[in-house]
Amino acid sequence: MHVGKSYKFGEFLFWTRRKVYVLLVLSIVPVVLYETCGLEWISIPWTVVALLGTATAFTVGFKNTQTYNRTNEAQQVWTSIVSFSRSWGLFSRDFFSSPATTKELIYRHMAWLTALRYEMRSSRPWETVDKKHNTEYQRLFRVAERETPLEAELGKYISNEELQEVLAASSITARILSNQGKLLRICYDEQQMQIAQFLEMEKGLKEFYISQAKSEQLKNSPYPRQYAIVNRFFIRLFCLLLPFGLLKDFDQFNELVDGVMKGHMVWLVVPFSIMISWMYTSLEQIGESTENPFEGSANDVPLTKICRDIEIELRELLEEKDLPPKLYPQNNILL
Repeated sequence: MHVGKSYKFGEFLFWTRRKVYVLLVLSIVPVVLYETCGLEWISIPWTVVALLGTATAFTVGFKNTQTYNRTNEAQQVWTSIVSFSRSWGLFSRDFFSSPATTKELIYRHMAWLTALRYEMRSSRPWETVDKKHNTEYQRLFRVAERETPLEAELGKYISNEELQEVLAASSITARILSNQGKLLRICYDEQQMQIAQFLEMEKGLKEFYISQAKSEQLKNSPYPRQYAIVNRFFIRLFCLLLPFGLLKDFDQFNELVDGVMKGHMVWLVVPFSIMISWMYTSLEQIGESTENPFEGSANDVPLTKICRDIEIELRELLEEKDLPPKLYPQNNILL
């Protein structure tokens, strides 16, 4: 997540420059054919291009709205996890007289958070974080989940025996929550807690299961491919036809000017075509980078930061002093 005042224009231009190179070629070729080769018949009516541009603007706007909603929903899910985690920490401390039980419940919860964020950062075939323009930008920040193995992180919170058990499960996160439930039942059977307390903490586990399912649904369900391909097809078709639609109009400007530009006004199609097309391709790239809120890009929900803040708060409840450091933005990027 970008937490600075704004992206710098140079950063944005660097990120989208590869599209500009393609647009430059697409705009020069029609002008050369029209001006140098004398193929004036390749010009197409501007009305056709304008209608296509209008339809393209609708599809781009629709996609960007939906991808923003996906990111916003992901943020809401993890905000709920923060709230439920704080409640879990308080219940674990206040419902039990045994410090060892309290610590086990809290540490296992931190293990669940760790496993869930690693699951969210794992790659999917439709994600775009490994595209060339995104990998170049990643030099500005680090993705912690790609630097440290999950096993090493989980080992900080649970025993080695439980670690091997959860790693062998089909769903690590579900097995960790299941182990939490087992411990709660043991505590209830041993009369370490009352029925109302037991039900309250079981309700907390239910909320974690629900939040996990919502987060997994966003991770494992891509933006519908049929809408994505239509959006991309319309933009490419518009960018291809745009310079052909501008040829005749700019050529007519020769009657209005004198000097060095007279007879060469059609070459202005190149910069104007690039500028207009770049707006469309940039919006497409922005929507593409927003549709997957957990993939590890600069526009992600900051899972690592959220989990670290929860860990610090929960360990403070245990009155621990050796707390992990807070995470701060790198080049205004916070993950």
